Amino acid sequence: MDTAEASLLVVDDEPNIRELLSASLRFAGFRVASAATGAEAVAYVQRTRPDLVVLDVMLPDADGFTLVKRLRDDSDRDKIPVIFLTAKDGVEDKISGLTAGGDDYVTKPFSLEELIARIRAILRRTGGPADDGRLVVADLELDLVGHQVHRAGRPVSLSPTEFKLLEYLMTNTGRVVSKMQILDHVWAYDFGGDLSIVESYISYLRRKMDSGADGAPKLIHTVRGVGYVLRRPAG
Repeated sequence: MDTAEASLLVVDDEPNIRELLSASLRFAGFRVASAATGAEAVAYVQRTRPDLVVLDVMLPDADGFTLVKRLRDDSDRDKIPVIFLTAKDGVEDKISGLTAGGDDYVTKPFSLEELIARIRAILRRTGGPADDGRLVVADLELDLVGHQVHRAGRPVSLSPTEFKLLEYLMTNTGRVVSKMQILDHVWAYDFGGDLSIVESYISYLRRKMDSGADGAPKLIHTVRGVGYVLRRPAG
């Protein structure tokens, strides 16, 4: 059974970068294919519609901006999100990339953690592979459209902040996120920055999720000195 979070296509003509990036994304839980040229990328997309493309701007047979325009000309594939990778960090370059149809723009050298976070953010924003507005982990289900949460079929009443926190943890299932990452995402820099608020909300969330769960395994785990992770139960 395929449990990959989403299917990605990595397009980069530098073998070391392409292989390292593909391996890292697979380790993060994605299904990954790769291409070294624009022609290979177009052929792959015509055969298989990936959920997102990570695309190097400078390719031997085409620049990434032109390639995205070619992909956008195909009405069946005009909604595939694209993240550009480039060594150019000028404002005009970024504008060109986003105008060409890209969804994000990451400059080299880049942090793998940041890239993975951006991929997940775009998949979340564009609906991800399922595009049905639901996140499901084991017996936990979060409905983004109806703003409802159920655990083992039992409704769980959450505040807006608790809901956003759970959405962030579920979007990053299996990945440890730090208190600062949670603070930045859930409170969006509007909060004063006291990390203890994260601990408090994690505690509230655990209490509500586990209450009445009839011995169901705990899903939210603390990784001491690092942060928190929502994991699928073993077995």
